[in-house]
Amino acid sequence: MNKDLVAIFEYLEREKGIKRDIIISAIEEALRAAARKSVKDLLNVSVTINSKTGSVDVTAQKEVVDAVTISDEEISLEDARVLYPDCELGQWIDLTVTPADFGRIAAQTARQIIAQKLKGAERDVIYEEYRHRINEIISGTVKRVVRGATLIVDLGKVEGILPDRFYPKVEKYNVGDRVQALLYEVKDTENGGAEVVLSRSHPEFVEQLFLMEVPELKDGTITIERIVRDAGYRTKIAVSSSDFKVDPVGACVGVRGTRVKNIIRELNNEKIDIMPYSDDPVKLLQNALAPIEAKKIQMFPDRKMLSIIVDDETYPTVLGKRGTNARLNGELIGLELQVQKWSDYQAVMKLEREQIVSQEDPELDLPLSIEGINPLIIENLAGSGYDTLRKILSATPQELSTNSGISSEMVENVLEQIRKKRM
Repeated sequence: MNKDLVAIFEYLEREKGIKRDIIISAIEEALRAAARKSVKDLLNVSVTINSKTGSVDVTAQKEVVDAVTISDEEISLEDARVLYPDCELGQWIDLTVTPADFGRIAAQTARQIIAQKLKGAERDVIYEEYRHRINEIISGTVKRVVRGATLIVDLGKVEGILPDRFYPKVEKYNVGDRVQALLYEVKDTENGGAEVVLSRSHPEFVEQLFLMEVPELKDGTITIERIVRDAGYRTKIAVSSSDFKVDPVGACVGVRGTRVKNIIRELNNEKIDIMPYSDDPVKLLQNALAPIEAKKIQMFPDRKMLSIIVDDETYPTVLGKRGTNARLNGELIGLELQVQKWSDYQAVMKLEREQIVSQEDPELDLPLSIEGINPLIIENLAGSGYDTLRKILSATPQELSTNSGISSEMVENVLEQIRKKRM
């Protein structure tokens, strides 16, 4: 019995999931070349491996003849009938020609070809088991760390690769650590094998974590409509409900936040914002900003851009670290998002008003008339001494609101209507 070969068969079956007959076929093919070198000049050399004992037999064919002239190709009828009593002249028979110590050679050859010949079989196993599990979350153990911070993860029968660019930089792993990750893809390698690629930074990873925690997502009552992520920093999720009785945000958060806390823990305290979905980008942005309210929102459909103006004190929060919060909100609504401080906006508007006032335009001194503004508002302004466009534009918004009793929001609306007409 060749124990080395049997051990190889059992290891590949148990650890790699490769069937024994596939292994034997690959090894037999490789051993034929070794056998031909050991038993030169023989015809039709073949190798057979016993799957249970690991014994290796090398056979060759010889023709049965009356008188042997070529010993490597012929055998006498007398000698042949010792092995095959019923054989006849001209018949080809199989003879065992196994070289001495060929079992050891077989084991050595088997080890050499495992990395080469069995790649295809291992690839088939990987595809069979993992190709239909794309976007599933799977668990494994960090086996080694290569090329800086790329992780090789033991998944059981195969190893997965978790590239350093596919998990947040704030996460650190050591050999032996358990890790959960998204099965991102199964792809061919240059040497003919296949590898399972994992990810912890993809937005789908967070979505699958929610599917595991929130039953309403699994049964379709709640749907994740949009999800954007800056891995390690923040994830934003917009959810909707097909049942008006079910609050989609509340269901995802869970009682006292239990559901979302479990996910945050898995993501190493990454921030998660959950909001109601709206197909109106302005409304969706307002949901994303809540409780912060933008003082002014302007859409530019032709430029696929949305501009918002916020109070100076809330500006850093809306922008986020290195602009990440604003960028994620832009990705969430599908538009480029520009954020401006209220003080900066007022400075620009003041400059524009001064430019208009400086013009020698007689229309600026005509009795007050502003298209699109309620006549009662115009009458109130005129009664407060602001009876021409020039006088309105020469005053500050605060003066207009204080002296006329009109709200600051309405004053901004009046100034905007004048600006649109004059600029």
